[in-house]
Amino acid sequence: TMHAFYLRNMYQKNQLIKPGGITVLGEPVNLSKITTPSYILATREDHIAPWKSTYAATQVYDGPVTFTLADSGHVAGVVNPPVKNKYCFWVSDKLPPKPDDWFKNAKQHPGSWWDHWEQWQRKLAGPKVPARKPGNAKHKPIEAAPGRYAKVRT
Repeated sequence: TMHAFYLRNMYQKNQLIKPGGITVLGEPVNLSKITTPSYILATREDHIAPWKSTYAATQVYDGPVTFTLADSGHVAGVVNPPVKNKYCFWVSDKLPPKPDDWFKNAKQHPGSWWDHWEQWQRKLAGPKVPARKPGNAKHKPIEAAPGRYAKVRT
C-alpha cells in the first residue's frame, strides 16, 4: 500500500510539490514552509531522479538551500567515497530558476562530494561532544562493539 501510494502520488501526480497535496498523519505537507537548511544532492546521469527535475526543489524551500551535482549515476555518484578520488561534483552559491543557468555558473571540483557535505554539516552542527558510554547501572552493556550479531555470516 505504501509503495503504491508513493509511486502514484510522488511520481505520477507529483503531489508533494503542491502545498497540501499530500497529508501525513492528518497534517498537510507544504514544502515551502521548510526553513531549515537543506543540502540537495543530485547525480548528473541519474535515470530515476534526473538532476534537472530535482533541481526544482531549490526554488521551493523557504530556508537556505545548497544544491550539489555529483558526476556519474544514481548509485555510483552517491556512494563515491573521498578515498577513491573518482568523478567530480559541481556547486554554486547562486540558485537561478533554470537548472541549465545554475550549471553554467557552477564550479567543478575533483573527487567526491562527501567532503563538501561534511563541511556544510559542520557549520550547522555546533561543537562536538564526547560519545556517551553505553549502559548504566540498570542496563549493563551486553558486549563491546561491534557485537556478535555484526559478525554473523548467513
